[in-house]
Amino acid sequence: MSKLSSQDIEKRLLRFPDWEYFDNAIHAEFEFENFKDCFSAMSRIAFECEALNHHPNWSNVYNVLTISLSTHDVDGVTEKDFNLAEAIEAIVEPIDE
Repeated sequence: MSKLSSQDIEKRLLRFPDWEYFDNAIHAEFEFENFKDCFSAMSRIAFECEALNHHPNWSNVYNVLTISLSTHDVDGVTEKDFNLAEAIEAIVEPIDE
C-alpha cells in the first residue's frame, strides 16, 4: 500500500468533516453521552480494526474518544486509514433510517 500525498489526503478528508490531517496521520475526536457509550463504540471499532487488520492509536478519557490513524509501514496515511475512518464513522455516527 502506498502513502497518499498531502493533496490526496486533504481531498479525501472532504468526506470526513470530523477528521484533520497533521503529523503524518488523520485525527478525530468524538464525544459521547457517557463513558459506557464511548467504551461501547470503542468495542465495536475494535472488531472493525481486526477485520481490516489495521489498528488505531487511540485514547479515551471519560466520554471522549481520540483517534489517530496512519500506516506505520509507510510512515503516513494510506487507503487503509480511510477505510478504517469510514468504518469508524459508521459506528460513531450511524445513519438514521
